[in-house]
Amino acid sequence: MASDPPSSTRFRLTRDAGGVRAVAARAWTRWWVKLIALLTLVGVIALALLWLLIVRDLPSVDKLRAYEPPLPTNVRGIDGTPIQSYARERRVELSYAEYPPLLVKAFLAAEDKTFFEHHGVDYPGLAGAVIDYAAKIGSGRRAKGGSTITQQVAKNLLIGSEYSPTRKLKEAILAYRIEDTLTKPQILELYLNQIALGRNAFGVEAASHAYFDKELTELTLEQLAYLAILPKGPSNYDPVRHPERALQRRNYVLSEMLRNGFITPAQRSAAVAEPLGTVLRRTPKFESVGGYFVEEVRRQLIRKFGETARDGSSSVYEGGLWVRTSLDRRLQDLAALALRNGLLRYDRGRGWSGPMRHVEIDGDNWLQPLLNTNIALDYADWRAAIAIARDGGAWTIGFANGQTATLPRDAAQMPVRGKGGTAFAAIQPGDIIAVAPSGGSFALRAVPRISGGFVVEEPATGRVLAMQGGFDSRIASFNRATQAERQPGSTIKPIVYSAALENGMTPASIIVDGPFCVYQGARLGQKCFRNFANMRAAGPHTMRWGIEQSRNLMTVRAAAQTGMPRVVDTMKRMGVGTYPPYLAFALGAGETTVSKMVNAYATLANQGRAHEPSLIDFVQDRHGKVIWPENWRGCDGCNARDWTGQAMPRPPVRGKQVIDAQTAFQMVHITEGVIQRGTATVLRDLDRPMFGKTGTTSGPTDVWFIGGTPQFIGGLYVGYDSPTNLGGYAQGGTFAAPIFKEFAVKAYEGLEKMPFRAPPGIRMVRIDRGSGRPVYGAWPTGGDPKAGVIWEAFKPESEPRRRSRHSDPAPTASPTAAARKAEAPRDSEFLQQQGGIY
Repeated sequence: MASDPPSSTRFRLTRDAGGVRAVAARAWTRWWVKLIALLTLVGVIALALLWLLIVRDLPSVDKLRAYEPPLPTNVRGIDGTPIQSYARERRVELSYAEYPPLLVKAFLAAEDKTFFEHHGVDYPGLAGAVIDYAAKIGSGRRAKGGSTITQQVAKNLLIGSEYSPTRKLKEAILAYRIEDTLTKPQILELYLNQIALGRNAFGVEAASHAYFDKELTELTLEQLAYLAILPKGPSNYDPVRHPERALQRRNYVLSEMLRNGFITPAQRSAAVAEPLGTVLRRTPKFESVGGYFVEEVRRQLIRKFGETARDGSSSVYEGGLWVRTSLDRRLQDLAALALRNGLLRYDRGRGWSGPMRHVEIDGDNWLQPLLNTNIALDYADWRAAIAIARDGGAWTIGFANGQTATLPRDAAQMPVRGKGGTAFAAIQPGDIIAVAPSGGSFALRAVPRISGGFVVEEPATGRVLAMQGGFDSRIASFNRATQAERQPGSTIKPIVYSAALENGMTPASIIVDGPFCVYQGARLGQKCFRNFANMRAAGPHTMRWGIEQSRNLMTVRAAAQTGMPRVVDTMKRMGVGTYPPYLAFALGAGETTVSKMVNAYATLANQGRAHEPSLIDFVQDRHGKVIWPENWRGCDGCNARDWTGQAMPRPPVRGKQVIDAQTAFQMVHITEGVIQRGTATVLRDLDRPMFGKTGTTSGPTDVWFIGGTPQFIGGLYVGYDSPTNLGGYAQGGTFAAPIFKEFAVKAYEGLEKMPFRAPPGIRMVRIDRGSGRPVYGAWPTGGDPKAGVIWEAFKPESEPRRRSRHSDPAPTASPTAAARKAEAPRDSEFLQQQGGIY
């Protein structure tokens, strides 16, 4: 069929277009058409503005799939038991399957009854919230929420809590998107893990511990219902300040659970009859363990990983780290108790040193100020209390659990130190004091002003097993074990003599205990040294005797002969400190910490191989990956049930050889004599191989003891924070060593009596203890610490030798002489038989 001519087609199109225009023109004359067009235009503009102003900048909900809530860092001891957690938001993350079904139903009844029916937005509820908002404009009151659980997730995790209509609009849009992205159980899991419920508890598991001191699975129906009221405002339903309001709201939730068919009438009636049953705000039980130790761990973790998420995903307060430390709770408790008892023995009878702190209180409002100080005591039956008011002959005092008691006048009669008068009269309202039960009331106790530090370390690894940095870390967090720089006194002498042994001297070298002066230049002039307590010079003696008796004159003479540059270099290599090469530093004039000194002695016990003292074994992120130390390697096969026939797994050898192994053993062997017959004989009846050294600084201002066995090394000092004379009777051997003994008696219970192992090449030679000369024909007697003949450790070719006697007759070959020669035991055989060196 022939096609239409072009002119006909143009005519038809023109005609049709004209018809459309005519129809449109006629329609536009109608009012309702104009209204529809106007509404459409307004709608398009509104949608455009909505996209430009709100939707375009909304965060992506996809990140909720990978959302990781802030989690506390959990710290465990050497045996894996929890000892501490670091958190600004206490939270325990659970999966949806771990929530009790009744808990879920309680929250649905309280917050969002139609959660499993709606798609993110409850439109009737939202409309009611809009109307309420409009009605309250200008009134200063907040409108009701009207948010679903999904909207609350959007608010808490994506957009914040700004109070405005635009936030509600953002919530609704994001809630709709969240419902398209996540399942209902996933949304509930996010909500129940991150919701703030008061008492620094975030998430329902943390709140269960904060309010009831129970696991979530242990809570009863009424307790679950109480948790469900807290999202509306934890402070509004605080069980201490607003118990009636909290009870009323809890019962309302129980009624809603009944109305929705979640519980039976009998369950509701039984639950409503129960009290709230909450506990007072408290610190988790395990967080009173190792105060100074765990605080030092916290400092190290913050230096490594930072505090918050801004510092990285593995931060201390939000990263959910799992930290395994070397803290041995048994040794920690023993070290803390021994140090505290020693401090109290010294301080006893010196009067009351004043309150631990003072806070302002207003009448009956004393509990929160007390809790805010975080002061507590865990010594014996002592408790921290706040003085509330005095009524005649007694003070009313309050405790952190909200209870009150009385402190009678006759139980606080100790004098005030340095001021006079009685402690009872000096106490003021708001003073936080130490008390202990006495009869039916309480008696005042004095927290000692003197302090000190105590460290216990494993020499083979450098792991710190215990650390006590004062009387109680909750009184003051300053850690004297790691932060207090003190003069070590005579405990530095084994380091000085180690340098001498490395540079040609032997334990039997004769050193003169006599006057020693040195010219120090025009500015300093002549310096003359003296022995402790001006003990008179004793003439020439062996190095061993000089160490055992802690003779200053022999020490400076040995340091001068060795050369102070070599001595201070040895101190630096052993981690004690960096000092100028002046002789005074050979007597402990340089400042160091008890932690560094214990580590130096651990190096001696470890045959000269030094380890950095470590409190942290390893750190895992929230997913279980070890992230510190960086080169950490597991010991595959170490926990195998049976031997597989393969080579035993060998952990890598770490540490650095800082002094010769033979030198280290010689010094350990010498300082065993300090325990047997020197300045630390108070430890001799422990009856085990042990080395150590006491120290007393000028004044005396500090007293020290450091020593131990192959299993662990312990060390401590005692002194005032501002150096003060302790009195002439205070010495390392009479004050510090007994503190260590109190610790050691129980610490070594059940442990093998293990001798120190000599490195290859050491020669054990019988010598005369006084002269240092070799002995033939006599043997050391193991039971007598002051025997004249002892075994001494020498390096090859350094032992003293007997002079040749050309006039001696040749040995006879008679059977009797030969038999006697055969019967005489060799030195090595004798040592094996005796099982030791004395």
